[in-house]
Amino acid sequence: MRGVTGTLPLFPLGTVLFPGLVLPLHIFEERWRALVRYLRDLPDGTPREFGVVAIDRGLEVLPPPHNGVTTAEVVVHEVGCVAQIRQITEHSDGRFDIVTVGARRFRITGFLPTPHPYPVAGVEFLPEPPADDAANELAPRVLSRFREYLGELRGGPEDQLPEDAVVLSHLVAATSALTVADRQALLSAPDPASRLRLELKLLARETSLLREIRAVPASLTQLGPAPTLN
Repeated sequence: MRGVTGTLPLFPLGTVLFPGLVLPLHIFEERWRALVRYLRDLPDGTPREFGVVAIDRGLEVLPPPHNGVTTAEVVVHEVGCVAQIRQITEHSDGRFDIVTVGARRFRITGFLPTPHPYPVAGVEFLPEPPADDAANELAPRVLSRFREYLGELRGGPEDQLPEDAVVLSHLVAATSALTVADRQALLSAPDPASRLRLELKLLARETSLLREIRAVPASLTQLGPAPTLN
């Protein structure tokens, strides 16, 4: 059974947005300025939202700008998250700082012809099932493992963390030091229980890696080249 469908302007990023999480953005490129201006000028009461999709290779390819300027192709994952604009700050030179919050997940069904310089896609909004018994049983285990992971990562006092299974599943996915591929797999999980099960495995892996790195006596030069300042 297909879900609710619609259209969304898309903003490809090198990160994955999750429902309920805050994402601030600094907008400086002209095509994305045009997107913010379009959303800013919508009538009051109209949702000011766009789709955030993580950049990848091998799935959908964004069309070039409508003015024919040649640009590098950007390949994105097909599952993304709606970003709702909560605050817009416009600078005198036309740049914007915006604050967004993740809302519904969606799957790209196809790219649409558009006069705008930014891509627009047809999307199917994915259901967000409530936590079932399996998710509620998994949540305390994930919470415990996440606290253990944070202790290894930061070595500081424990954070105040949610116990709600759905909220916890999104928070762990968004704030753990995972790859984009890992986060994308978590965003694409069909339900909270599936997401929590995968998080148990990922947190065990990441915690083990942190312990191994700290246990290896090595100089900075042995760990790799020095980072550049650029």
